[in-house]
Amino acid sequence: MRILFVCGRARARSPTAEQVFSRWPGLETASAGVSDDADEPLEADHLAWAETIVVMERAHRRKLMRRFGPALRHARIVCLDVRDDYAFMEPALVRLLEARAGRFLPPGSKPS
Repeated sequence: MRILFVCGRARARSPTAEQVFSRWPGLETASAGVSDDADEPLEADHLAWAETIVVMERAHRRKLMRRFGPALRHARIVCLDVRDDYAFMEPALVRLLEARAGRFLPPGSKPS
């Protein structure tokens, strides 16, 4: 399964999710940001690649829909409601991502 994690600037939340879930069997991960100053700006190629798009906030989903509406028809979009209150790989962020995103991932994909 190919999962794209999306946040605002792609500096903390989505890169953390990309790294954490890249270790899960059967998952391919990437991350990008919807803001103009994102470290990895979201592009149509990201969306074409992804089977599931995981956004951190509802505002990210709205930006996706405005900018890429027709390109999103094939993908499942999930919102985790994770605020921008964390640093990259902060343990509390990792735990929150695992708890919230884990339920949307295929059974048996979590590492033992």
